[in-house]
Amino acid sequence: MSASQQTAGTTGAHHVVILGAGYAGMAAAVQLAARTKRRQDVRVSVVDAHERFTERMRLHMTATGQQLAELSIPALLDGTGAQFVRGWVTALDADTRTVRIDDDRVLHYDTLVYALGTVADTPSLPGAEEHAHTLNSAEDAELLAGRLARLRLTGGTVAVVGSGLTGIESAAEIAERHPGLDVVLLGRGEPGAAMNPRAGAYVRAALDRLGVTVRAGSDVVKVLPDAVELADGQGVAADAVLFTSGTRTAPLAAAAGLTVDDRGRIVTDTTLRSVSHPEVYAIGDAAAIRQRFGVLHGTCQSGMPTGVHAALSIHRALKGKQPRPFRFGYYHTPVSLGRADAVVQFTRPDDRPRRICLTGSAAVRYKETVTASPWPTYGRMKKTPASGALWPRGGRYTRTQEGR
Repeated sequence: MSASQQTAGTTGAHHVVILGAGYAGMAAAVQLAARTKRRQDVRVSVVDAHERFTERMRLHMTATGQQLAELSIPALLDGTGAQFVRGWVTALDADTRTVRIDDDRVLHYDTLVYALGTVADTPSLPGAEEHAHTLNSAEDAELLAGRLARLRLTGGTVAVVGSGLTGIESAAEIAERHPGLDVVLLGRGEPGAAMNPRAGAYVRAALDRLGVTVRAGSDVVKVLPDAVELADGQGVAADAVLFTSGTRTAPLAAAAGLTVDDRGRIVTDTTLRSVSHPEVYAIGDAAAIRQRFGVLHGTCQSGMPTGVHAALSIHRALKGKQPRPFRFGYYHTPVSLGRADAVVQFTRPDDRPRRICLTGSAAVRYKETVTASPWPTYGRMKKTPASGALWPRGGRYTRTQEGR
């Protein structure tokens, strides 16, 4: 391997490489870089395919042609000492502790933070990869926005596959921004089924008000160029299809020999280290992180704390201390229903719905505050790292015998 192909790992400093600059990865990067920027024996590198930060919580807005702020990852990292490396991660070798970037560059690491997240599981649905749109990235969302803009001139039907939170937000946004289009939301369950009765009913009423046709109990088995096929043999005509039902992880971790679960997520110990490779930390959607009530599901509200905790664990290890167990409890489920309506379902730490919820304008303000909060939070952590180390620990829902 030539010198031009090899990057990092030759200075003698402990090299921490963070793969992925999403919500969790950026939290880990800013937190660790801020805490180690005065140490000459520690280097932090952040790898991502894009210089622009992707606000995944707003991609349904991008998909309807709304312009979002330009948030620069290198600009945010400026002054922290962290190095930004732009490129696609194409291979991971856990034995040699190397990461291949764009097939022609190699990063050597001493500690790895794996935060590559998930993408839509289109291979699970025949025809989805060829004929369905996704919200995997800003570019994917922009492709859908272009398709919707063209349909707006001619009319047509948009089928949203998946009645979970992403499907609900996307269907509502499309219906509000493109009232001339027919929007059909297809899913096995009722929209808002995991919420309390009042919040769930509000979601369904809002979708009805926006003109969204909800077909619960629909099992989509195939996507065709101009329709979706259901398990009962029926077809639903569609000029555009958005797939929001299910996610998958990149196969890199499994291919590298790390222990993963049945969904390809890295299995971690209580400190977020890989159970098979303790020099690797896994955070966000890419990790199977178990709490007392079960394995966390990927959301921004849990993803950012996992990133901060991984950084704190690495920082403690660098000082010769033992990392502490990670504890987290859910506290809300905010769902936008277009720009002028929303629902916020407050939850118990194990994610079960509480009786209290917000609706209407109060929920809109709450949801927007939550959606807009990550970037300012990174900025605060850059100056005051301790400001990012506050989140609900879950109380008795996450407390173990060892943690008492």
